[in-house]
Amino acid sequence: MNPMVGGAKMYESKPIAANASAAPNLTTLVAAVKAAGLVETLSGPGPFTVFAPTNDAFDKLPAGTVETLVKPENKETLTKILTCHVASGVITAENIVATIEKGKGMAKIETLGGCELTATMKDGMVMLTDPKGDVATVETADVRQSNGMVHVISTVMLPKM
Repeated sequence: MNPMVGGAKMYESKPIAANASAAPNLTTLVAAVKAAGLVETLSGPGPFTVFAPTNDAFDKLPAGTVETLVKPENKETLTKILTCHVASGVITAENIVATIEKGKGMAKIETLGGCELTATMKDGMVMLTDPKGDVATVETADVRQSNGMVHVISTVMLPKM
């Protein structure tokens, strides 16, 4: 059975874009995905693994960042940031933990945006570090979708720009 996200039921029969739209703690992510024109992609067959930052994660960014990024003239930058949260295929928490254990405490995850996320464990939680050194905690793991997997995270992952 899928975990709830933001108090909303997630359906394994629905694609990533539809489930994310139902989660009240992912509204900023959904608005950004719409502004970047990625709704169709995240509704497509995939499979994708999405590391989905919460509204609180976006709130950690400097004031005005989100408002600036969703402007049409910043679509390319926004797309780069969002695709740094998407990997090809279905990656479960079990896969990540097993790879961390085999990798002597770390695992590398290549994203479609060209970012390399480094997964580690701390106090029994999976942590992701982006190319800039920012660290996110996986808050909700293994939210199955018809076209992949979602892991809800606490920090926006950023590419080196």
